[in-house]
Amino acid sequence: MRYWLMKSEPDEFSIDDLARSPGGKAPWTGVRNYQARNFMRDDMRTGDGVLFYHSSCPEPGIAGIAKVASPAYPDKSQFDKKSDYYDPTATRAAPRWVNVDVKFVRKTGLVSLAELRRHPELAKMRLLQRGNRLSITPVELAEWAFITEHLLKRA
Repeated sequence: MRYWLMKSEPDEFSIDDLARSPGGKAPWTGVRNYQARNFMRDDMRTGDGVLFYHSSCPEPGIAGIAKVASPAYPDKSQFDKKSDYYDPTATRAAPRWVNVDVKFVRKTGLVSLAELRRHPELAKMRLLQRGNRLSITPVELAEWAFITEHLLKRA
């Protein structure tokens, strides 16, 4: 099993939106970064753990836990001319972008970016590295264990 941190702007799609989705499950669409896409396509597996992170908001941070609920499959938004994520170079025969489904596990109290930075156990976490802006990053087992055992509280 692997672990991931997946960022979403809460005004676009929040942990509460995921919880309200049918069956608590929704596609993680709109990823348009090749490295993040490759993580979904090549490395994510059903059952992997996800730290659901609210980004680009007044207080960014981990807002809940989810899990990967499907293998990667073509992101439909790349073919939708009305979508902000439309890609005119993608074809159904050769899709460029993929998504996975994620399933709600639980909402937690927000663990802010500032709080994450306070802990030396997380100093090497990819999220905290200078210049990191990826929407999906791997989380090491030790980081996952520290965060889930010491920092996350139920909402």
